[in-house]
Amino acid sequence: MSSSFWRGKRVLITGDTGFKGAWLSFILNAHGSIIQGISSSEFNKNTHLYSSLNVNKISNTIDCDIRNSDEIKKIFSSFNPDIVFHLAAQPLVRYSYKEPLLTYETNVIGTLIILEAIKASSSVQSAVMVTTDKCYENREWDWGYRENDPLGGYDPYSSSKACAELLIGSYQKSFFNDSKSSPGISSVRAGNVIGGGDFSDDRLIPDLFRAIQNNSKILLRNPLATRPWQHVFEPLSGYMEVARKLYELGSNENDCWNFGPNNNDIRTVKEIVELFFDCWGIENFADSDLNSQPYEAKSLSLDISKAHFKLGWSPRWDLETAIEKTVNWYKEYLNQDNLRNLSSCQIEEFFNN
Repeated sequence: MSSSFWRGKRVLITGDTGFKGAWLSFILNAHGSIIQGISSSEFNKNTHLYSSLNVNKISNTIDCDIRNSDEIKKIFSSFNPDIVFHLAAQPLVRYSYKEPLLTYETNVIGTLIILEAIKASSSVQSAVMVTTDKCYENREWDWGYRENDPLGGYDPYSSSKACAELLIGSYQKSFFNDSKSSPGISSVRAGNVIGGGDFSDDRLIPDLFRAIQNNSKILLRNPLATRPWQHVFEPLSGYMEVARKLYELGSNENDCWNFGPNNNDIRTVKEIVELFFDCWGIENFADSDLNSQPYEAKSLSLDISKAHFKLGWSPRWDLETAIEKTVNWYKEYLNQDNLRNLSSCQIEEFFNN
């Protein structure tokens, strides 16, 4: 990953106070970019990573709901971004059952408003629209989903992201199709990300950390479900490579991309829990809670061949390394040591590998 490309680039990141957004801001700042963040304090309460890394000092974050079209366009016209990363979303499956309207409004209408702002901008050269691996019509296959497999979604969250994918595809064909003047636009789909600094509700690694912190038992709702686990740096490096390629080659490279782990790192929830506790050095105290759980896919994996052959991208850290880095970060957090220094060292180790 070349820092020279990113040096001086004006990068707008929606959802920059979230888990992926805060890490992306910190990484791009290390690469010399100028960051403008957009995030809604009304919906994103989990900003511990953003605060721990002092992202507020490197990103002029504006508190704005991405459904507010007028304000979003003002931010775009004021900042004049070269590159856009759209990460803001309602990202939780079980919460989407409770708040389906909010989920669809944020994930579909919010994406539409960002696309409209990009279309109205004269400065944007490339944009990466982040969706999810759950946008595929899940058939509980044993093999990975490819980018041309059917979209779908059983739960409101997955369905909303499939809708966002269809919307992005429509804009690629309808408005971002001039090879000489249109910015490059691509969607990206990643698996289950782990890493230090995730404090979100209803996610496995944060739940494990809170159980350790509170010395309480954790109940696993789907212990045998398999997911494409990967360290958060993996997909972020892929997003950055897509953005660079779009910037240099324009709308000719409009596409969609999977970013996931190698096949041997597609593990069950139970295996992740065992690895996490073992790496922490404590006894496993997880149990199963299988009562009255809303539907979630049992098996999910991604085919990453396209990113490997067309982008030259491939995972750098195996699952054991990813969990080790994650545990080290949380231990440093509990000790209240220099998290920025540890985070910078992890970034340097990963990107210079």
